[in-house]
Amino acid sequence: MPDQIHTRCCIAGGGPAGMMLGLLLARAGVDVIVLEKHGDFLRDFRGDTVHPSTLQIMHELGLLTSFLQRPHDEARELSINIGGRVLKVADFSRLSTQCKFIALMPQWDFLDFLRDEAVRYANFRLIQNARVDSLLEDSERVTGVQVTTNDGPLQVHADLVIGADGRHSTVREAAQLQVRNLGAPIDVLWLRLPTAEGDPTSTGARLDAGQFFVMLHRGTYWQCAYVIAKGGIEEIHARGLPAFQAELSRIAPMFADRVASLQSWDDIKLLSVSVDRLEQWWKPGLLCIGDAAHAMSPVGGIGINLAIQDAVATANILALSLANPEVTPLALTPFLDKVQTRRLFPTRVTQAAQVAIQNRILVPVVSRAQDKPLSVPWPMRLLNLIPLLRGIPAYAVGIGVRPEHVYSPATAKQQDIRAPD
Repeated sequence: MPDQIHTRCCIAGGGPAGMMLGLLLARAGVDVIVLEKHGDFLRDFRGDTVHPSTLQIMHELGLLTSFLQRPHDEARELSINIGGRVLKVADFSRLSTQCKFIALMPQWDFLDFLRDEAVRYANFRLIQNARVDSLLEDSERVTGVQVTTNDGPLQVHADLVIGADGRHSTVREAAQLQVRNLGAPIDVLWLRLPTAEGDPTSTGARLDAGQFFVMLHRGTYWQCAYVIAKGGIEEIHARGLPAFQAELSRIAPMFADRVASLQSWDDIKLLSVSVDRLEQWWKPGLLCIGDAAHAMSPVGGIGINLAIQDAVATANILALSLANPEVTPLALTPFLDKVQTRRLFPTRVTQAAQVAIQNRILVPVVSRAQDKPLSVPWPMRLLNLIPLLRGIPAYAVGIGVRPEHVYSPATAKQQDIRAPD
């Protein structure tokens, strides 16, 4: 027989949405368990951009100073190189937020920070190496999850289950929630290249005929994304690694003497891009948030920040009811629909913008013959000529649609589980 435990709220998935929601609910006095299928957060090439909207939430929680003590880089503006011409397109100094920059921090450091804050609350528990396999249900609602751990099977019974287990969510599949696929005609190859003395430190992108390359300066290395047509990885493999290295050297000549650091295809990770969302994010006893509710394109690097916004909205709407033991599990159901209603509009707008950029900009660029020169679009020229206008894309990327603020209460007392970092 599997071991059994009970909790008020069980969160499946220890990513940005799950860990932030776990912290906020524990802070509000809710008994919460987060289940993470891995033994740590060390996964490479996950979203590393912490946008001003997320930094603002850290400020509202009183955690910004300690958060920024963790190693990170800061991007205060974004530029793009089109056909050899460098254009400035976004200026975060024009935002009204506490932090006027994007913090570039490995996602495992970000998640470690959230965990370290959450475990200060006695009513928070993180169980790692815990894979959610299926849902527990009765005739009225989802009542928990069936889990496999290193110690054997475990049943977690909960008044509310949160599916925050990513774009390949086991929870949403087990709940048979209907998914609307919005299409993604691109994939992304992630790779690292070493830095060298004299390198610029700005974060930006390079566009040329047939190629789109994004470069994130990470201090000791460049984290790079190379956009390809959907399913184009087999053709790239067929041409061979030296041909791919030559392509990188052509679009970013500064890396010509470094592409040899890519010694095999194992150094190049494929992100199969998908853009989708659930028609309904919930059923009685269950709510999906983050990528489990809406898989985002990497365009703009906003997926992690939209997931954080979902977590904040969920805590704002549900924390008081979850903290009140007199509120029954079925009585929570109307609040689940309120979360979807609150977050559906920004999700729709953001995904529509991402799909438009994919279809109208990225696909024409990557499919263009490399012997045809790429001209600079007039909106880019305008942004480069008029600095004031650069605040518009900075707001769209750094703040986004319907930014959330922390209204969930802080009622639980922190425990001296460990000294602050």
